[in-house]
Amino acid sequence: MNKKYTQNGPDSGPLFIFAHGAGAPADSEFMTTMAELLAQRGICVVRFNFPYMEMNKNDGKRRPPNRLPALLDDYQALVNLLGRPCVVGGKSMGGRVASVFMQRADADAGSPFIKGCACLGYPFHPPGKPENLRTEHLQQLKHPLLIAQGTRDALGSQEEVKGYSLDSAIEFLWLEDGNHDLKPRVKSGFTQAQHLQTTADAVAEFIHRCLA
Repeated sequence: MNKKYTQNGPDSGPLFIFAHGAGAPADSEFMTTMAELLAQRGICVVRFNFPYMEMNKNDGKRRPPNRLPALLDDYQALVNLLGRPCVVGGKSMGGRVASVFMQRADADAGSPFIKGCACLGYPFHPPGKPENLRTEHLQQLKHPLLIAQGTRDALGSQEEVKGYSLDSAIEFLWLEDGNHDLKPRVKSGFTQAQHLQTTADAVAEFIHRCLA
């Protein structure tokens, strides 16, 4: 298989496979910044584009994401290609795909490679549709899961999430006043740069712990 990917950080570092969100590619500012921050903390970060996004970049057209089964198969192909223990994860949709992928691997009697999942800005529901929850697979997990979420994320705020039925072992990092990109308002006294540093610290520690 000849799947393209971008790597940040040392080859010998703990491996984090980091998938992009629905609307921005693997080389977006958020993805690049977070990959660099994690690399500074000794993590080997691998980023890639799902097939629809690669096509978008190639011809400039804007396509919606592939269906979930196709995204899961694409993720699986990269995990198999890299062939070593890893933590999977992603930004928004990428985190959702990674968490479903981890749960699917568990259902198939486990994977020798998947040791945990880290989601940044998890899309608990579609925009404006809080009744359409994407949480069924998060109710019973066999591997560790970390979710870094802005407290005012429009796709799952802290107030909303505390009412969900989720596995009690899920670790949450709540970023004060952060939106879906972990960006707070000026009046909060925080900056997005601060929240990204805090997130990188927590995600790196989580990855090191999962792959110790």
